[in-house]
Amino acid sequence: MEQIFTIPVNEEFDACRDDTSLGCPFCKLYRRLQRDELDIILGASMMEPDIRMKTNEIGFCNKHYGYMLSRKRMLGMGLILESHLAEVKGKITKKALLKDPSAPSMAAISKLNGDCYVCSRIRRNLDGMISTAVYLYENDDDFRRKFAAQPYFCLPHYTELITYASKKMNKKLFREMFDIAQSVEEKYITSLSGDVSWFCKKFDYRYDEEPWYNSKDSVQRSIKFLTGSEEDEE
Repeated sequence: MEQIFTIPVNEEFDACRDDTSLGCPFCKLYRRLQRDELDIILGASMMEPDIRMKTNEIGFCNKHYGYMLSRKRMLGMGLILESHLAEVKGKITKKALLKDPSAPSMAAISKLNGDCYVCSRIRRNLDGMISTAVYLYENDDDFRRKFAAQPYFCLPHYTELITYASKKMNKKLFREMFDIAQSVEEKYITSLSGDVSWFCKKFDYRYDEEPWYNSKDSVQRSIKFLTGSEEDEE
């Protein structure tokens, strides 16, 4: 029952099922969305008036400025910053700020610190991917098997998925999905906890001669599980 809007979700669930080192399928979807958004914003669309109006107003977070810089499209960056700085300059009104530090202009400047055009786009699209995953689980038997074969769901995306599904699915099907997701999580965290415990033991001289088994990267994997993996690792 493949449809255009289900393709990205199916592709990333397939990839994570086939290669468990890829981890959470929603993290992989996040990274895919992030790459797409950065390609778009540094491509021809940066000259589209409606997009430039948004980027001028909102700007970007430090992380996404860094990713944009790493792509070395400096003219595009310069053009984006030229118009964004003009927008910021218009908000910095010394007279108004001296008169009242809580003036609307200060509120507008403060708002910039928490806004990012790329983050907001990713958030909106990732919400749609979570919705699509629930839709596929409801309507596609093959996806249900694929869902059960995932290595794990990171804690933030697991919470978002279960919260959304609990509101949208009928109780019987939700309970089935919840039980499967919970089984995936419990299996992974049990294995991960064992790896971390062994990792810690290896710093005890009594275990010097013992192998590391699967514990060498257990700290990094634990952080990915607990917080999600937004970094583009490709």
